[in-house]
Amino acid sequence: MLAEFGSGQVFWSMLWFFMFFIWIWLLIVVFGDIFRSHDLGGWGKALWSLFIIFLPYLGVFVYLIARGGKMHEHAAQAAAAQDAAMRRYVQEVTTESGGGAAEVAKLAELRDKGVISDAEFQAAKAKALT
Repeated sequence: MLAEFGSGQVFWSMLWFFMFFIWIWLLIVVFGDIFRSHDLGGWGKALWSLFIIFLPYLGVFVYLIARGGKMHEHAAQAAAAQDAAMRRYVQEVTTESGGGAAEVAKLAELRDKGVISDAEFQAAKAKALT
């Protein structure tokens, strides 16, 4: 039985597995785009979903032809929104902590009140600014 399973059969099996994996990935991407589309209404989403469920190959290829450009726009908008959210988060974190300048101002206030000495102030200032 193992003698019948040659290198050509291994290649053919790997090719079919690869094609199956690509098909699953394509379905996930298309369904993800359908349900994330703000320009499609509920009925449009339902019709596209039914088309892809009942005629999968034809449905996916027609969707890619009809709305392939929109898929690119949706991906670009999602990336821009994610970038903006990350920038807002970084801005919030840096303003909450105040950075090194705010810490030096707090240290100067403590030094002026006499809570810490000038040497402690200089050491903490050097640490805060690095």
